[in-house]
Amino acid sequence: MHELHERLKAIFPLGELTVQRPDLAFITLGREHLRPLLLELRHRHGFTHLVLLTAVDWIEEGCFQLTYLLNDRAGARDLGLRVMLPREGASMESIHDLWPTAATYQRELREMFGIDFPASPGVDEPFILEGWRDIPPYRRDFDTLKFAEENFNQRPGRATLDPARHMRDRLHPEGE
Repeated sequence: MHELHERLKAIFPLGELTVQRPDLAFITLGREHLRPLLLELRHRHGFTHLVLLTAVDWIEEGCFQLTYLLNDRAGARDLGLRVMLPREGASMESIHDLWPTAATYQRELREMFGIDFPASPGVDEPFILEGWRDIPPYRRDFDTLKFAEENFNQRPGRATLDPARHMRDRLHPEGE
């Protein structure tokens, strides 16, 4: 992966390479370089399969991290491309024309994080959360407890237990 990274750095301004395993690495890059890098990787380096497209909400830094995970089947290796986007008005160019499966990932990220992918097929249609009116639920500022308390009936007799204490009491009932 180091050799590939060096060759790509000669063409694109890339961040450092993070190697997780010999067959898995990640590179951070600017959003404006994503499409040309994807094309380079697909056409010249064998990364022909989009494994997934996902996001992380770095609320403290005020940004989302998009991760595009690509696979080179012949080379038995995976490469993740990380792109940072501001949380406010988060939007990214669609890649559904490169990998049609990206449209599904982009619809999910739009609905669950609020990240827009203009011109992606069906991105503005309800996908999973029909009728949802709250902030996107995968954002870290979404209050899950408040939502549950406001939308679901409390059932009598239900108790919440501390998992560590509960297991200790079950395994050692006499306080051994």
